[in-house]
Amino acid sequence: MKSKTIITFVCFLFSLIATAGAQPLTEIKQQVPQVWTPMSAVAFAISNNPDSFIAIKRIEEAQATAAMAKAADYPLVNLSAEYGQTNTPMYSFGNILNQGAFDNTIDFNDPGRTDNLNLKAEIAYRLYNGGRDKAEIEAAEAGTEMSRSDLIAVHQRLGFEVIKTFQAIIQAEEMVKVRQAALDAITASLNVGRARYDAGDLLREDLLNLELQQSRASEDLIQSQHNLELTKRSFLNLLGLNSGEVILSNKRDTPQQVPETIDFRNRQELLRLRSLEQVSLARLKKAEGGMLPTVDAFASYQIDGGLVLEESGDSWMAGVKMNYNLFDGKRTSSAVTKAKSRLLEIQGLIKKTELALHLEIQQAELDYQQAQKRLSVTEKMVSVAEEGTRLRRARFMEGVILASDLIDFEMRLSDAQARQLTARARYQVAIANLRRVAGLPQYPDLDKQ
Repeated sequence: MKSKTIITFVCFLFSLIATAGAQPLTEIKQQVPQVWTPMSAVAFAISNNPDSFIAIKRIEEAQATAAMAKAADYPLVNLSAEYGQTNTPMYSFGNILNQGAFDNTIDFNDPGRTDNLNLKAEIAYRLYNGGRDKAEIEAAEAGTEMSRSDLIAVHQRLGFEVIKTFQAIIQAEEMVKVRQAALDAITASLNVGRARYDAGDLLREDLLNLELQQSRASEDLIQSQHNLELTKRSFLNLLGLNSGEVILSNKRDTPQQVPETIDFRNRQELLRLRSLEQVSLARLKKAEGGMLPTVDAFASYQIDGGLVLEESGDSWMAGVKMNYNLFDGKRTSSAVTKAKSRLLEIQGLIKKTELALHLEIQQAELDYQQAQKRLSVTEKMVSVAEEGTRLRRARFMEGVILASDLIDFEMRLSDAQARQLTARARYQVAIANLRRVAGLPQYPDLDKQ
């Protein structure tokens, strides 16, 4: 009964340990909003996209690596227990000495059978190893910072792509309305044209042109509806969702602010390379440490006892050990050369990245300026096209102009409206792109959540 109680207690302890170390198998799913705003979409993508999950796990992996490297700052403590029996003269005589059971009657060549229970505690600590442990810790900490830069870069990329796709949905929805309005207008004109044709006031050729234009307008509407659905699927994919209904809010949040100053020094790509440079520098120090000696301190205490001799004894050992590698076939010097080359390679990559980021900023600024100008021009273009088309529709109904003239202005209006929608979307995307190239989040308030 007592042994059963002990076994139950031990199993209970193991279950507690397993429970403490286990991770939940299920994750709490974030509630999906019924109506999307740009800010809510960015926040949802940051928390729900698989790329964020992967980046977070890489940070945890880097932190574990850093913790492993810091373990070198602590001593190594080991406890061991061993029991055995032997009649081998050397080992058997050693058991006799360790247990303090030696007397003059013992035959060195045949000391007989002995047993031994050995309990031993050891402690070892590396006093010096040429700075290799410190360099390993520095490399691991820099690796953790590099992983954090990767996570921020993922969030910034997701934020930009979500804003870009959100604007594409707005553009696509408005384009469907434009195409529908164009189809309705040409259908109304076709009805007028048929009445005029029946009255003998319109040529067959003009009526066919109107019917052809109606077919083109129908095709344009179908294409716009298809583009809208594809854009919505891309939007859901960015959010980490397989399916769902995409309804955009009429309230578009506070518009993103244009950065006052744009500097590539905040870009995570560059910060990541800076961390990688620190990793390379630490690994160079570690390689150079291989040319220096190592010094270790050690101590142990052991107890020996047996049932055969019915004696026991204890002993201890302590000391300091130095090891210096005189020749290793140029392995250490080659490692130093390799580490130096890697460091110089990273420094060259940093310079290259700075040039590329500077060019990217210039391109983003030019795109923003162009988007501003196009927005102003297209607004005027639509205003002129709407007035011109309105006049042509009235004159067509009066029978003053041909169908070809009306069709020409209908196409100009659709083209102007499409250009305006594109200009509006590109203007918003240009602002988001400026924030991206400046290394800024799309919505700073999300960082406070």
